[in-house]
Amino acid sequence: MSLAGAAPRAPTATEQVYRGIHAAVMERRLAPGEWLREEELATSFGVSRTVVRQALQRLSQDQVVELHHNRGARVPLPERDDVAHVFEARRVCECEIARKLGGRLTAAQLEELRALVEAEERASADGDAAAAVRLSGEFHRRLALLHGNPVFVRLLDGLLPTTSMLMARFTAQGGAVCVAHRHVELVQALARGSRPAAAEMRQHLDELERSLAKEAKAPGRRLRDAFAGYRDADRAEVG
Repeated sequence: MSLAGAAPRAPTATEQVYRGIHAAVMERRLAPGEWLREEELATSFGVSRTVVRQALQRLSQDQVVELHHNRGARVPLPERDDVAHVFEARRVCECEIARKLGGRLTAAQLEELRALVEAEERASADGDAAAAVRLSGEFHRRLALLHGNPVFVRLLDGLLPTTSMLMARFTAQGGAVCVAHRHVELVQALARGSRPAAAEMRQHLDELERSLAKEAKAPGRRLRDAFAGYRDADRAEVG
């Protein structure tokens, strides 16, 4: 029987909790080192603690949360030394992505990237930091998808949440995960060719790494505030 035209499968309760917590880490609504209490998460998402535990197990496998015996789950607390390691890996991965894509993207693909950057800029201008962070991650992940190597996509899916945690903990001015104007320049470089695209990506990542200067103060709020209104938006999972 053909599945053409079939409605997409609705996410399970476990998937919804997974996506909600993943998005909260990516958007820096959960602080590095923050403990995630099962009972409070179950109340926030309107699910059982069993469902919460299943989601936390998946998140632990993806290194988005840590599970501690007899203590529960928490958002990882990256160290200052992790900055150099993460950005070294991102340069290896993303400069190669940019090198291959430079000068080879179609007009439609470039327009899609410009639309993501414009949405990120609007979110920043509106003061919607969570949306700006999410769109920044989507921009980098979209480049990996356009490259076509699924290994690079998996690598970036691990590096982007860690980058977001680093930005939440070590930041000079509390800015967004990426500088939107750099994304504008990156799209321009991708249109020009392979060498300018790779060079612009390296400059972008170098600038982002340099912005991580000092430890930021963790926000003071209740855990459930991080998930306020999560049902109002069907957020896609980001990396």
